[in-house]
Amino acid sequence: MTKKAASSSAPTVKPLSSAAAKNKTELAKKPAGALLAVPATTGDAPASKPAKAAKAAVKPPAKEPAAKHEEKEKPKKPKLVRDSFTMPEAEYAVLGQVKKDCLKAGFEVKKSELLRVGVALIRQLDTTRLKEVLETLPALKTGRPKKSK
Repeated sequence: MTKKAASSSAPTVKPLSSAAAKNKTELAKKPAGALLAVPATTGDAPASKPAKAAKAAVKPPAKEPAAKHEEKEKPKKPKLVRDSFTMPEAEYAVLGQVKKDCLKAGFEVKKSELLRVGVALIRQLDTTRLKEVLETLPALKTGRPKKSK
């Protein structure tokens, strides 16, 4: 029992390894300003710890390979545009009626989707047919309608 008590109370002193001794001499050669960046160590820590911390702080960040960066690029979403327009009440009511018909058929549609369908169909028309349809539409006064009181 006396051996355990004697060994636990007296700290053992280990000789420095060659790497630790080299790090200790490198720290002694550095100017005083460089030593300020090294964190203080306790007597229990090995002498090589501050040198490793200093090296880690100097190490540049790792660069990502270019191939990984290219894979992360997402396709660009189309930019959405908000606009207002004027149309006769009767034509606007058609949008509501088509929405109801779609619900009866088992699917839901928004007014903006119906207008986009109309744009897609207009795109399929040739200019002569488009001109004929435009001539059948009643002329509208441009601008915002006046508020009726």
